This record gives sequence, C-alpha cells and structure tokens, in this order.
Amino acid sequence: TATNVFNPRCLGKSDLIVSESCLGTMTFGVQNNDEDAFQQLDYAISTGCNFIDTAELYPVPLTCPDYRAGATEEILGRYIAKERVSR
Repeated sequence: TATNVFNPRCLGKSDLIVSESCLGTMTFGVQNNDEDAFQQLDYAISTGCNFIDTAELYPVPLTCPDYRAGATEEILGRYIAKERVSR
C-alpha cells in the first residue's frame, strides 16, 4: 500500500505508487557486499522508500575486475527472499 510510502507519486501515467525518493543500487556487488546492501535497503524502506533503481549496467565501476552484470539484481533478490519484502 501507499500508506508507508514517503511522498507517494504515480510512476508515469500508471497507477503504480512509488516514493518520491529512490535508492540507487549502483554500488551493490562491487563497492558494497550483501551485508552493506541489506543495511542500506533496511534504512531506505524504514524511511518510506519503495523505489529501487537497478539499471542494466550496475554494479559500477565497469572497469573493476570484480564487475559482473546482474550482481546488483542478485543481491536485491536475496534481500527480498530473506526479508519476505512485498513486491
């Protein structure tokens, strides 16, 4: 529901309600491990953020030897599974 969402907004012309603020996950997978990412997600959700940005090129930097496309989404998936977050 939108009751716990910070400054709810419709996403574009849809009826999907998202928070005004968005958590960028570009550091998940290279600069932040699961534990760091989970803490950031916990904090964002506790403040009413339900809008998570997972761009196709994340994580960054692309030049890092540990870079692997999809790592950000995998971390987010583990978080959702662990916390049983409503999707």
